[in-house]
Amino acid sequence: MTLIVFVLILSILVFVHELGHFLAAKKAGILVEEFGFGLPPRIWGKKVGETIYSINALPIGGFVKLYGEDGPTSSAEEQTSRGRAYFEKSLLQRLSVLLAGVSMNLLLAIAAFSILYFVYGIPTETGKIKVVGIARNSPAEMARLKLDDWVIALDGQKISQTEEFVRLSKEKAGKTVRLEIQREKDNPCQESQQVLGGMASTEATITCKDGNLLVSLIPRENPPEGEGPLGVAISDTEMKKYPWWQMPFLGAREGFKESLSWGGMILGGLKNTVVTLVAKGQVPKDIAGPVGIFQITSEATKNGALAVLQFLGILSVNLAIINILPLPALDGGRLIFLGYEAVTKKKANPKVESWVNTAGMAFLLALMLLITVNDILRLVRR
Repeated sequence: MTLIVFVLILSILVFVHELGHFLAAKKAGILVEEFGFGLPPRIWGKKVGETIYSINALPIGGFVKLYGEDGPTSSAEEQTSRGRAYFEKSLLQRLSVLLAGVSMNLLLAIAAFSILYFVYGIPTETGKIKVVGIARNSPAEMARLKLDDWVIALDGQKISQTEEFVRLSKEKAGKTVRLEIQREKDNPCQESQQVLGGMASTEATITCKDGNLLVSLIPRENPPEGEGPLGVAISDTEMKKYPWWQMPFLGAREGFKESLSWGGMILGGLKNTVVTLVAKGQVPKDIAGPVGIFQITSEATKNGALAVLQFLGILSVNLAIINILPLPALDGGRLIFLGYEAVTKKKANPKVESWVNTAGMAFLLALMLLITVNDILRLVRR
């Protein structure tokens, strides 16, 4: 099942990206010679109309072969396809063809995330702080806080935003603080307004106030990595369902914001990758190639279709960003040559562009091999 889902995800990503190039080329009147899944050598191909649709041996990408992409061809071909060559089109038309693949991947990501928000609801601020996670052996656990508790106030100060809660808990680290907790289920303060008394642990005491719990505890000055002073994960938003006719539009809005958020995180990860490669000559431990993606696909598959859909959206954003990087053989690398043409008013030498793209492809394949080896070594060490 994991293998089927893995192949399906990669196929959708490649198909959508190349479909963007294909449709933009058709709109610009460019002859599309081949629409291929994977990289050559070709395993299977069928010509439909004027385009060959093919499946190729290396399942790590795809391509759309455009007539005249590498400059002028033979005179015989020019006679039969005059005006339909890529190199003959305007700068804006060629730019639209290059950007179409990335645009389609971004649209796919937005669509995937939009469906998730349509199903789960729209994040809506509640004006209250909700406990959504509790770390083991933390002050919060010792104080017997529970999931879905609402934190109303800290030392009598009303709190409505997570940033405010985090700031105050850090400022008061090492000192005793008192949280006012609203609990909807199994709340002893709703059964009796009497003081509950001390707890078995000396980390916290609990009393009652107007049906809410007053919890005294001490935020840690040096919490473990990844945990805050109190050891709680909190949220000031809830997933809310709106009228059915509003949900598609609200879902699309949140899907767009989610795509931007993942884009920012991916760019930050790429920056760290480049720094590590240049400074240490090593592939970062957390970077994943095909083997790593297969592992993550396995985990997503276990969590159901919506988890797979989320992973598809993340990968689609990642593919869009990778392709727009100014590297030879990628869409971003080709944009550099268009930029040169826009500045100098002269087209780049087709042979030079072809050689640069070929060298770039060799580099990317070598990097992919290195990352794959790194994935396998990581598996062996486990």
